[in-house]
Amino acid sequence: MIESVILATQVLLMVAGCLFFGVGTLGLFRFSDTLCRIHALTKVDNLGLGFIALALLPLAPSTAAGFKVVLIWIVALAASATSAHLVARAVRSGEKAGIEKDSRND
Repeated sequence: MIESVILATQVLLMVAGCLFFGVGTLGLFRFSDTLCRIHALTKVDNLGLGFIALALLPLAPSTAAGFKVVLIWIVALAASATSAHLVARAVRSGEKAGIEKDSRND
């Protein structure tokens, strides 16, 4: 009985994770603004990765293997946040440079 509940939970988490990945990818293609694209990729994809990591935890053969799955998720969160921050900063600095350039032309 408990194994079927765990299996059903895993399936739900995997489906939810894949759906979130799909929505994040759709946002990448559908949004026109760079910052909105970054938001879709970082927030939604990391949530999808979290769901998939949670689904994989009961399948881990040992505590160390489960810890590695969680560690992979944490490293992906940190890398995603850092890269999104750098891209957003570059976009903002480009916008400021464009405004200053436009004001010189007036």
